[in-house]
Amino acid sequence: MSYNDEVARLLFEFADRLEATGVEYKPTAYRRAAENVAEYPEPIEQLAATGEDAVSEIDRVGDAIASKIVEYVETGEISELEDLRESMPVDMAALTSVEGVGPKTVGTLYEELGITDLDELEAAAEAGKIQEIKGFGAKTEQNILDNIPFARQSQQRERLGDARPVADTVTDYLAAHDAVDRVDVAGSIRRWKDTIGDIDVLVASDASEAVVDAFTDWPDADDVIEAGSHKSSVRADNVRIDLRVVVPAEFGAALQYFTGSKDHNVKLRNVAIDQGYKLNEYGLFDVSELDDAADGGDNEAADTDNADSQRAGVRLAGETETAMYDELGLDWIPPELREDTGEVEAAAEGSLPTLVETADIHGDCHTHSEWSDGRHSIAEMVAAAADRGYDYHCVTDHASGPGIIESIGLTDDDLREQMAAVDEARDDAAIDVFHGVETNIDVDGSLSTDDDLLAELDLVVASPHSALDQDTEAATERLCRAAEHPAVDIIGHPTGRMINSRKGLSVDLTVLAETAAEHETALEVNANPMRLDLHGEAVRAVVEAGGTVAINTDAHGPADFEHVRYGVRTARRGWAEAADVLNTNSSDELAAFLH
Repeated sequence: MSYNDEVARLLFEFADRLEATGVEYKPTAYRRAAENVAEYPEPIEQLAATGEDAVSEIDRVGDAIASKIVEYVETGEISELEDLRESMPVDMAALTSVEGVGPKTVGTLYEELGITDLDELEAAAEAGKIQEIKGFGAKTEQNILDNIPFARQSQQRERLGDARPVADTVTDYLAAHDAVDRVDVAGSIRRWKDTIGDIDVLVASDASEAVVDAFTDWPDADDVIEAGSHKSSVRADNVRIDLRVVVPAEFGAALQYFTGSKDHNVKLRNVAIDQGYKLNEYGLFDVSELDDAADGGDNEAADTDNADSQRAGVRLAGETETAMYDELGLDWIPPELREDTGEVEAAAEGSLPTLVETADIHGDCHTHSEWSDGRHSIAEMVAAAADRGYDYHCVTDHASGPGIIESIGLTDDDLREQMAAVDEARDDAAIDVFHGVETNIDVDGSLSTDDDLLAELDLVVASPHSALDQDTEAATERLCRAAEHPAVDIIGHPTGRMINSRKGLSVDLTVLAETAAEHETALEVNANPMRLDLHGEAVRAVVEAGGTVAINTDAHGPADFEHVRYGVRTARRGWAEAADVLNTNSSDELAAFLH
């Protein structure tokens, strides 16, 4: 985590704690400041070193917040935040991870019942104490109780978007060390799963102890959990990072083995056994001339205890992953596909998909400006898209409607007024600009924007923002009705989920994918790492239905465009090729789809 991200995290916490104590207005100011600090292109500590005036040059960072940032850089803490923590000693992150429990609720629960963590919250709900608080009730209490297990689970796994930057930082650090030949991540983070348990790092080196020493000396590590001659673990930003050092000749085998998934590896082991081979973390070996005792048999636990036994036989491959798969008669399988969902069979047949790449994306079809809840003007967002090399940019600010705060959503009159602003941006833009809207899908599938106005716009993204607790049948009917609407081009973040925060709608994704494909409506892969919605399995349903996905960042500022990589990787987990993705099209092709 960069220093900017760390400061932003503290400002977000400051906002939550202020809101929990009943302070008005200030929480919003702190959250907006946090967003702009997080996306500020220069290190915040360098600005802070020159004083508060320099820090206050960041948009929406006033003098009071600037002074707190300087205080943190200079002292390592913000005294006022420490006072807030002392006056209300609650685990804010854990409690607010329960769907329906916001900072204000945390404050009320602490004042009324002294609740400080999930265990105390669960005990109070089971005892029926929460429903006795004014403004609560039996239904609210039951909802809290029902959502606690999901919250506990969310505390055990990190969002990909939180862990991946940490992984990138540590691999870059290790790659610069003279003793390191190769370095890569493994495990679920290499498969780009939406949540991960820890970060697995694999290094190829003939000087393992030097690598371990460098790793344990990593400046960003908060503490060292354990250190050995070939393995070590540290903690950074509350994430455990496990390092394993192997000799270069076995790096490919170890990378394949520790990337997983378990089911994928079991399938590969069986492929190897059928050919008289043995596959493990040390390589691929021909053991056809060995007896079971010599090759360690097929007991994986015994193999792990005896590396020499695991290396028995004639080595066929091990230095690279590609050679491992090639010797098994398989095409190399991208990590995102390694879930034993048909990828091994496809690799044997030579029919693996050519997966979409980030470079294939030509524009973003779901973005926001300061007209709604974005942080920059339309012109600034368009210019940032052009700087990325995009061919077009779509303006899709929030329409007013269910689930949208009144001060954020645009009325029909506002949208018509915005047309002139978009026209002005078009005149000055180096790329094509499409004017659209993110309208809201009501509980019955109707839309919150007038049909006549929708017909005038270039692009319509329809998204659910309310009533996300519907049963599967109602939720599916709701989204299908929106997908059937003649003006709707894209269903935005279809389930409405927020990873580790709320489950979102339960939808029959096969039915939705088939309906959307029939009506030529794209289903979004929202690349915001808090959403990743649709998820990979749902993308697979769209691809198999012959439908289209749109990989959008839902950007509220230029820095959010960087999230596209998460959307692309999620789409790849669903076997999506460039032809399956709406915004791999040129501007003219996009316009043809929209019309």
